[in-house]
Amino acid sequence: MTYYGSKELAASFRTVRANTIAIAQDIDEQHYGFSASPDTRTVAQTLIHIALATKFLEQFHAVERRVSFEGFDFQGFFAKLQADEASPRNKQQILDALTGEGERFAQWLESLSEDFLSEMVSLPPGATPSGKSRFEMLLATKEHEMHHRAQLMVLERMVGIVPHLTREMNARIAAMQSAAATAGKP
Repeated sequence: MTYYGSKELAASFRTVRANTIAIAQDIDEQHYGFSASPDTRTVAQTLIHIALATKFLEQFHAVERRVSFEGFDFQGFFAKLQADEASPRNKQQILDALTGEGERFAQWLESLSEDFLSEMVSLPPGATPSGKSRFEMLLATKEHEMHHRAQLMVLERMVGIVPHLTREMNARIAAMQSAAATAGKP
């Protein structure tokens, strides 16, 4: 039995994706070609990478329903995924991909049974640990997205945008300070 159900996993994924979409909306399309250095992804490339990243998990867990990495065609699968990522897209197409792919993945997560989430998957030889539950592997999708979202937040700062989560936190702090100052006055 896992410590988290499919409904909660889907809801938390939706929260992560909503924050990614907020960043994608905040960045002007003129900055979608921006990258921190020549050998790193641009804003657009990072966003489309995030949008398509769930395809691996769906292929592995839903389509092929594997319990081992043995025989999985990593090279072939990721070559197709990278080709898809390389297709040019404008801001609206990227937003549509983030929204559509995200919701499709979240709906699939909601459909998963406790038994499915608790199934163990053998990892490639030499991996530590040697296996993980499907739940843990699916949870890693959020970690992957948050990793890239942090990169996007740095890129936002580099083009002069204060990230929405920082703006929201600053507003909460200002409201608490205002309430404290008002409460302290007779």
